[in-house]
Amino acid sequence: MKKTLLEKVWEKHAVRELPDGSTQLLIGTHLLHEVTSPQAFGMLRTLKLKVKYPNRTFATVDHIIPTDDRSEPYKDARSYEMLTQLRKNCRENGIKFFDVNTGSQGVIHIVAPEQGLIHPGMTVACGDSHTATHGAFGAIAFGIGTSQVRNVLATQTLSFKKLKVRRVNVNGKLQKGVYPKDVALHIIRKLGVNGGIGYAYEFGGSVFDDMSMEGRMTVCNMAIEGGARIGYINPDQKTFDYLKGRPYAPKGAEFDKAVEYWKSMASDEGCQYDDVVNFDGSQIRPTVTWGVNPAQAIFVDELIPDPETIADDTQRKDAKDALAYMKLSPNTPIAGTKIDVVFIGSCTNGRLSDFEEAAEYLKGRKVAKGVKALAVPGSQIVDKLARAKGLDKIFTEAGFQWREAGCSMCLAMNPDKLVGDQLCASTSNRNFKGRQGSPTGRTILMSPRMAAAAAVAGKITMPED
Repeated sequence: MKKTLLEKVWEKHAVRELPDGSTQLLIGTHLLHEVTSPQAFGMLRTLKLKVKYPNRTFATVDHIIPTDDRSEPYKDARSYEMLTQLRKNCRENGIKFFDVNTGSQGVIHIVAPEQGLIHPGMTVACGDSHTATHGAFGAIAFGIGTSQVRNVLATQTLSFKKLKVRRVNVNGKLQKGVYPKDVALHIIRKLGVNGGIGYAYEFGGSVFDDMSMEGRMTVCNMAIEGGARIGYINPDQKTFDYLKGRPYAPKGAEFDKAVEYWKSMASDEGCQYDDVVNFDGSQIRPTVTWGVNPAQAIFVDELIPDPETIADDTQRKDAKDALAYMKLSPNTPIAGTKIDVVFIGSCTNGRLSDFEEAAEYLKGRKVAKGVKALAVPGSQIVDKLARAKGLDKIFTEAGFQWREAGCSMCLAMNPDKLVGDQLCASTSNRNFKGRQGSPTGRTILMSPRMAAAAAVAGKITMPED
């Protein structure tokens, strides 16, 4: 019987079927950060339980860490307590911790792949919704809550109900100036923020075949924004080439043996999907959001939609509320909208290629007067590689602040926050109300190159303009 990758991974990792219809799944790799783990370790201590397989858990600090002044203790006492608790918990339980002094710290969804921790056919769990990122390697990866973090620490297993699989094909060739972020936003725009509920998304087609591993990570990262708990791409030669030589990847003959196994885990040709949707990649144009969820998006050369043209009552009301919050008017161009802040970084677009694309545009240009612009590498390794290429100088000479690795302005858990109703051109993954730290702050999502262009123009614009 021909099977999807999800079915193959599920069968390989199923411990037993549970009375409620869910499966007890073995978790191959467990990722930790400082926000969702302290309570989990506390529960273990209360239950007098040890971490079952500490060699399968890896940790870093990312959400709360300052990106400018790293001197300890941090000014925010609560944040510093989270860091010290994570250090203590990892030390006491023998868990590998990529701390700030290791040269390998960063956003967990960037650190794990660059260390070679994620392999095709693996199950991956982390107390963070954007764990879907790791599906780019042909892994079944998903976010979990704090009590589930406890369960994985204690048993290395989870109770999980099997999802249906939707194949999302994007074929054709992307136009110049269209990036993986545009592809992700377009899919979410068309299928909706709730369209993926109950599904795993299997991304495929020539656009994904052509896409780099970093680009694939960007799209899988945002699967959760479309309601899909899991998003993955079948492993191929690009996957194997990316993994080869990384610290936690197999070595020598073991690597060759692993590749054969990884190939066998890809979805079989002719397997059955629960649903299939098709997109023409050549029709996708640079995309930005106009509202307060990632599905409220348009091509940058389109007009902001008129809520009165939306048939569904709930969606029409949501659109009206979104426009009021964003202080935007229907039937007007999104291009030309004035911005106050630019943020390039996050687990969505904080990789080396993201900064290369932005730097190519910024070279010889200057950030517009009155615009605050932050460039935040997703890891210390990204930072080191970018500095070796001189990217940090291009950014700083243009007027950006080049910061240290962390989640930064993606979310309001560290000092990098919007003030008042500032409007931020952001490469992160969520444009929810208050997401970037101010209850009235506004966020427009876009690709790194689009964000660089917005910084220079002081408004939403096409890089070519």
